[in-house]
Amino acid sequence: MAPKRYKCTLCGYIYSPLRGEPHNGIPEGTEFEDLPETYVCPVCGQQGKGKIGKWGFEPWEPTRYMCDICGYIYDEKRGEPHRGIPAGTKFEDLPADYTCAVCGMDPKLTKFYGKVGKASFKPLDI
Repeated sequence: MAPKRYKCTLCGYIYSPLRGEPHNGIPEGTEFEDLPETYVCPVCGQQGKGKIGKWGFEPWEPTRYMCDICGYIYDEKRGEPHRGIPAGTKFEDLPADYTCAVCGMDPKLTKFYGKVGKASFKPLDI
């Protein structure tokens, strides 16, 4: 199951439990619900736009994922119609044998890295 992420409605900052906010004393793995009631958006608070607390965040799910090897971005809105993956296909619904559309097709790279599949992609916070 994917972690629950939350987006600040004012500035667009994404809080992800995968990274936490170590610079603010919040270790990775800390769920949004477990943040202290005194939590303030680190971007809005630093920019002087006010103290946007937990109340100013809404649930958010990524729709774009980047390959760690080559930087290719899979965009759910676009899909990969040339490969039979229609627009709107969620990343988690890609076939188990999915490979990167760029480096997964390069025999030199696959020889070095092996199969460049879904595990090689990370969600973009934008």
